[in-house]
Amino acid sequence: MFLTDEEKGMRDGAEGGAVAAAMDLLIRYGEALGAERLCETRNVAGTMTQPSPAKAKLVEEGGWAKSFAVINLDCDDDIEIPRMKVPTCQLQHGFGKDASGLTSYPEQSIVLQGDAESYFSERGVNILATCTPYQVGNIPVRGEHCAWMESSAVVYCNSVLGARTNCEGGASTGAAGLTGRIPYWGNHLPENRFGTHHLVAGVPVDDFQEWGMLGYFVGDAVQEGRPVITGELVNPDLADLKHFGAATATAGGVEIYHIPGVTPEATSLEAAFGGAAVPEPLVYGEAERRLVYETLNDQGESTDVDFILLGCPHASLDQLERVARRLEGRRIHSDTELWVMTPAAIRTMADRSGYTRAIERAGGRVLTDSCPAMSKAAPDGTRVMATDSAKQVHYLPAILGIEGWFGTLEECVDAAITGTWRGELSR
Repeated sequence: MFLTDEEKGMRDGAEGGAVAAAMDLLIRYGEALGAERLCETRNVAGTMTQPSPAKAKLVEEGGWAKSFAVINLDCDDDIEIPRMKVPTCQLQHGFGKDASGLTSYPEQSIVLQGDAESYFSERGVNILATCTPYQVGNIPVRGEHCAWMESSAVVYCNSVLGARTNCEGGASTGAAGLTGRIPYWGNHLPENRFGTHHLVAGVPVDDFQEWGMLGYFVGDAVQEGRPVITGELVNPDLADLKHFGAATATAGGVEIYHIPGVTPEATSLEAAFGGAAVPEPLVYGEAERRLVYETLNDQGESTDVDFILLGCPHASLDQLERVARRLEGRRIHSDTELWVMTPAAIRTMADRSGYTRAIERAGGRVLTDSCPAMSKAAPDGTRVMATDSAKQVHYLPAILGIEGWFGTLEECVDAAITGTWRGELSR
């Protein structure tokens, strides 16, 4: 692998042991991927602060420096961790203080996470604590090289923002934060960003649920391909696009998609394929739509719902407003919990706008930092959940061994009010 003089200096210890360990990791990582060089990045989104039994043990042995060295740098040496060299943020982590006592999630994990936030914020890590960093200020420009984790964030970064990142891990992002480097391969290369599959929506895709179902179909159809989607697509907003991308990355491994006239690298169908021949399309019609809906709802039998989860990926301010308005003058069923997950920064805006108060007045909760799937915890006694998220209904029932229903925001709020699932596919 070609290294610049600055990179050789980092490798050889000119900037300290932690940076040397980080550069060693990146060189090994890049060589395994076949990368010919590294590229510069000034935008890293990773995970340092979320608690785990392994981290708790390492912290007990040698503090957070030991934990970061082993988990984020693949290094067993006793090294001091300096400030991050480039802007670096913490993605979503475990439940925070606002979820204390709501589940069996260990209280000591919340305390450990607080300690981690203090340690890493002193080292230049921005504690955004969300799977949607682009909603709270981390918005890379088109063409910018990034090093991001979290599948739904990665696909949004590449597709909607036009920045460039692969789906990185805890080690590569930890090393990138200390060096400002990441292997130049995959989605960083212009030729690897053109479409590989053409999918045509033959039915109207015009709301949040429809975008989620289409995304689930696309991800399953192309797996790790780069889909280009045309057809009856109606004015997607931010929430629709993040929901769509999250679903593609859940049913498959999509890291970039193109919608001609919507996403920045697809000024036309032809441009999305880089001038290559446009392949024969896969069609998403009524039969495919119904099959996706039935697949997402094949984990539910009982219609007695006790947990409703909204905000996956984390809810925008507009989404919180929709939930609040839907709950006006209503009260959640005594046997049902309603949680809405959002970034802490958006929670602050929701507080000031009255949305949090409206949701809590109805008996719901607005929680931050994490999600039940990430923290592997739900309200005690949960047997049946409902959600408007294709991603969450795919993961949470398997993680917690519960039943799950997928539907619209309106159907989820109705289930929270009545304690009964009454969702069905419209049209």
